[in-house]
Amino acid sequence: MGEYGNAEYVGLEEDASPRYDNFKKVSIVPLIFLIFYEVSGGPFGVEDTVQAAGPLLALLGFLLFPFIWSIPEALITAEMGTMFPENCGYVVWVSSALGPYWGFQQGWMKWLSGVIDNALYPVLFLDYLKSAIPGLEGGLPRTIAILALTMALTYMNYRGLTVVGWVAVLLGVFSILPFVVMGMVAIPELEPSRWFVIDLHNVNWGLYLNTLFWNLNYWDSISTLSGEVENPNKTLPKALFYALILVVLGYFVPLLVGTGAIPLDREMWVDGYFADIGKILGGIWLRSWIQGASAVSNMGMFVAEMSSDSFQLLGMAERGMLPDFFAKRSRYGTPLTGILFSASGVILLSWLSFQEIIAAENFLYCFGMIMEFIAFVKLRMRYPAASRPYRIPIGTTGAILMCIPPTLLICVVLALASFKVMVISLLAVMVGLVMQPCLVYAEKKRWLRFSVSSDLPDFLSAHHRDTESGKQ
Repeated sequence: MGEYGNAEYVGLEEDASPRYDNFKKVSIVPLIFLIFYEVSGGPFGVEDTVQAAGPLLALLGFLLFPFIWSIPEALITAEMGTMFPENCGYVVWVSSALGPYWGFQQGWMKWLSGVIDNALYPVLFLDYLKSAIPGLEGGLPRTIAILALTMALTYMNYRGLTVVGWVAVLLGVFSILPFVVMGMVAIPELEPSRWFVIDLHNVNWGLYLNTLFWNLNYWDSISTLSGEVENPNKTLPKALFYALILVVLGYFVPLLVGTGAIPLDREMWVDGYFADIGKILGGIWLRSWIQGASAVSNMGMFVAEMSSDSFQLLGMAERGMLPDFFAKRSRYGTPLTGILFSASGVILLSWLSFQEIIAAENFLYCFGMIMEFIAFVKLRMRYPAASRPYRIPIGTTGAILMCIPPTLLICVVLALASFKVMVISLLAVMVGLVMQPCLVYAEKKRWLRFSVSSDLPDFLSAHHRDTESGKQ
């Protein structure tokens, strides 16, 4: 579509960063917490790993899983995000390697998985409040509350990414502190032998792996904000590194405290159990603090995810993949149409159950990650000399080997999905396969206007220059 309708494109120039000087850029501290909320938001939701597999496997999972999944995904995001520092993010990575048709499919699947994920957070927020306000448990009051909360958080996104970033910092500090306090008061109660309890004959592998995967993915989501970051070539890799440490410690330490200080009852380890542990170790005040932290954490995850989803749509429009109205910015520099579309998707999908949301988003996310791995390796092979401000210190063979373990994990996650989730997810994929040709036809008939932003680097011309120089 637009200028890039029938050609692949790849950035080969040194100064390939798009510039939007009218709007304030995001600095490293807010970026760290935006990544933190894209991926984690705190240990809320990890309790299911203990119920599914016991303390030892839960602790090992959050130590080893990052090496299999999180670190490779974060490294690829750092390299590709600095190679293509624009809001199209992973969409332009795949487009550069596989062509714009598959780039669009990547954008559709990742946007949809993000919106499905975001549908969860208003529901979880109200679940934490319903014990204090029983009327929020169901019916019309709950529906009105979901709509009101979604609208309020959507307005926060509208007001600007820097606002969202600093709100994420404040919410992040508030969410982390109660677990620091819980760790200190738990020291006299710790019994290390409780950490090594394992029963391989009583493991729910589907719940265990889905929970690990859901809590440790989405590192690439920050790439759709690359065009809004201050000096992304240096800031993005540093922010990913610090966020990785924060996320892993934010999961592992509370699990270490909870499983070591309290006698094991696996059936008790469900969502919200950390609040009960807080009451046992510190009293009602600590339980209330953890419950409050859980609630505001969902707000942080919502605004961070919506930022990535909406800026992704803006980036695709700036590359001519979506109609021009998606590229329009508000006076605060935010993608108004993208925000409205993402909020509408959240409201429409809020009827799904918790487990269905996790399984459906994981399924769609896996398809997108496979294309990212292929794009990463293919661009390494085809354009080894292209400018990469941050480059993973491995060769082509190392790049391939690094992608094998997470790819195998993806296959396991896909195989464990239920038939219902498979059918719904594959239907969603088919919508994207049909949607892109329909948009091309709409452009051809001039029903919708598409264009490529003049602020972006001309990847197509760069590719042609590289091709022509190779022929000479």
